[in-house]
Amino acid sequence: MNEQTLIAFIGGGNMAASLIGGLITNGHAPRSILVSEPSPETAAALAGRFGIKLCASNADAAGQAEVVVLAVKPQVMRDVAVDLAASLGGQKPLFVSIAAGIREQALREWLGGDVWLIRAMPNTPAMIQSGATVLHAGPGINPRQRNLAESIMRAVGLIQWVEDEAKMDIVTALSGSGPAYFFLVMEILEQAAVELGLSPDSARLLTLQTALGASRLALESPESTAILRQKVTSPGGTTERAIGILEQGGIRKLFAEALKGAKIRSEELSDIMGGRHE
Repeated sequence: MNEQTLIAFIGGGNMAASLIGGLITNGHAPRSILVSEPSPETAAALAGRFGIKLCASNADAAGQAEVVVLAVKPQVMRDVAVDLAASLGGQKPLFVSIAAGIREQALREWLGGDVWLIRAMPNTPAMIQSGATVLHAGPGINPRQRNLAESIMRAVGLIQWVEDEAKMDIVTALSGSGPAYFFLVMEILEQAAVELGLSPDSARLLTLQTALGASRLALESPESTAILRQKVTSPGGTTERAIGILEQGGIRKLFAEALKGAKIRSEELSDIMGGRHE
């Protein structure tokens, strides 16, 4: 993506700020980033922090841009999209939606039907440029547009594409909700260590560093997580005892049921959100 490509952000919340920061760090010119944000305080903070250009309205921002990132809350997406469709006329920017749970069909209808649209599902670690984002391209998206969307989302972490939009619900259950699963495991380990006699500060630091180290090792190793676990689990040792207790407690079934439940809820919420346009 050329550093002069005009990108408009509709909404200037935490995820938008993370994407803007990542883009600028990667060399994108601040003057080529436009933001429309209804909160004067939030808008001023973005302008002061990044030196980007503020726009008076969503239509003003989108009307100038080649790429429009829809970064508003799902609850207001319909109204925002319908207003944009009415104001853009014959212009056809590439829309990239990062709103969870809003399906492509609903977005296309709200935006006027004949639009270029890519859905993106980032997760909260994107706020520290360590995110995992999954993208799905709508009909007619060309390679250059895919590259534009990739360049934007890669600014906050790794990206993956899915060809079937229905898999976005699985993505929501895995990487979208996933940080909370790991926070829960870390919370439980930290609390258990304190109950066994470790100081709260030590328990927290060791828990977090262990989680970070395990994740980095898994990312950098060519071996599967199953093999890495087996290598740490010496026969008759402490790890084998702990893993055995977790397995007996049904940890695999619990996580499988948790992801299934989150996927089903994602589908339900998408039906609710998409149904608002009917």
